[in-house]
Amino acid sequence: MSDKAQLARLAHLAGMIREQRLELLRHAAERKIKTEQLIAGLDQPGTTALPTIPAARAELAYQGWADQRRRELAAVLAAQILECERKRDAARLAFGRAQVLDRLKAGKK
Repeated sequence: MSDKAQLARLAHLAGMIREQRLELLRHAAERKIKTEQLIAGLDQPGTTALPTIPAARAELAYQGWADQRRRELAAVLAAQILECERKRDAARLAFGRAQVLDRLKAGKK
């Protein structure tokens, strides 16, 4: 196999890796956005359909549950942010490698 053919093959593989890493990054970002939406969805207005005392009790119970859920989701979100950063770094590296190999294949410096 000639050097030119090997370079073309390497460039193709690097492009495939780049696409895979970008896809992994996209999925990680989607999961992060979904968690952010879940957190935002916990902020619900109180109800005025109930009498004052039952409405206050329901609001208090809901806020206690929502605070606990926010803490749980915050931990998940923190892990997802780190995952997105790692996947972004991997995608950048794969993108750079593919770009260098494409330039070499094209004969540019």
